[in-house]
Amino acid sequence: MKRRALGAMALAGAMALAGCGSAGSGSASGSRENTLVVWDWKSGDEAAAAYIEEARADFAARHPEVTVRFVAQPFDQYYTLLGTAMRTGEGPDVMLFNGGGQLRERADDLLPLDDHVAQDLRRLAGWEAFSRDGTVYAAPVTLQGHPVYYNKALYEEAGLDPENPATTWEDFLADCRTIAEETQATCFAQGNKEGYGIHFFLSALGPAVLPPQEYDAWLAGDRDWTSPHVRRIFELWQEIDRAGLNNAGVNSTALFNDSLSLFASGDAAHIIGLVSDVGHWEDFGEFLGEENVGVLPAPLVTDGAAPGLPLDGGIGYAVAKETRNPDLAADLVRSLTSTDALAAFHADAGAIVADTTVDVSGGGPALATLMRGIETGKPALHVALPARTLDLMGRLSQQLLSGSVGIEDALRQLADADRAG
Repeated sequence: MKRRALGAMALAGAMALAGCGSAGSGSASGSRENTLVVWDWKSGDEAAAAYIEEARADFAARHPEVTVRFVAQPFDQYYTLLGTAMRTGEGPDVMLFNGGGQLRERADDLLPLDDHVAQDLRRLAGWEAFSRDGTVYAAPVTLQGHPVYYNKALYEEAGLDPENPATTWEDFLADCRTIAEETQATCFAQGNKEGYGIHFFLSALGPAVLPPQEYDAWLAGDRDWTSPHVRRIFELWQEIDRAGLNNAGVNSTALFNDSLSLFASGDAAHIIGLVSDVGHWEDFGEFLGEENVGVLPAPLVTDGAAPGLPLDGGIGYAVAKETRNPDLAADLVRSLTSTDALAAFHADAGAIVADTTVDVSGGGPALATLMRGIETGKPALHVALPARTLDLMGRLSQQLLSGSVGIEDALRQLADADRAG
């Protein structure tokens, strides 16, 4: 596998979901017949360069007369810019989405892809994250999950067995105390400045707390925010921080990028990361050594829970309903999810791509563990939530850590927002 040559500041400056480039606009309704405009946050990323070029070449072989223009937007403004552009008729023909609420809330403005590409791309996994009410609106490029990574070298330094991490919450806390006593590291690297930390926390630890029936009901939309199991997840969010198991100043620490750097530099023993993009097995392996990156199944909190790797479609490309060239735009989506393009994305960026035919062997022990988890993983809890509920959860999670809101009040507000959709 080709490995990226990243220095320590490269990880500190990276965003797991963000790309490079300046804002720009392209018009789906006003684009010329020979031009397709693509918005994303990946095409300006050096690690995605080979992926984009493979997709371009695949598309150009069938449509040499068509110009494809990629516009890389800043991720922290992406959905705001996209929403404005789509409302004013100045949006792109093809656009990148995270799986889940952000796509589902905009599905009315997207072209259903079932009759265009979905049947052609059976080799892809992760469709559910890009669907609403059984209709597919984007084709998955990557798979995304939220594992707990741990630093095996710190385990050894603390006198713990790095090949046999704790499987219960009580034993995990005991190991954290040992790590604190024997090393200078905190238990968790955590960042919640953007409000994203609680999303990862909910999805990573939720499978160890919610019984399977309640977990499945949550995914299906039947969420009981008064459940003692749901309450327990938010109690853990508070308890971990109050016990000093996190780095200091979680609410002022950016998940992307500061908390990633804390783990990569050996200042924390664990982090809830990603399986693709940044803050994943390959990035951490470049700093810690791939032999020192472990993947920890979420320690069991509730008897009867079934801990596993939360897994969804990660990112995927959709087509604007108002594009002048729906068949042409859909064919570009085919190229952006072609096997050669996705193989290049895996090789250069370490992405676990949605194409199940791409060979991902040779990525080291952490990747091997993740691939075993992918076989049985269920969708992530936070991906099932509407975008507005996620935004509120981020704000409330900061207030829970600061003590300005109680758990009962926070859960009531989240229940109200979830019902409102």
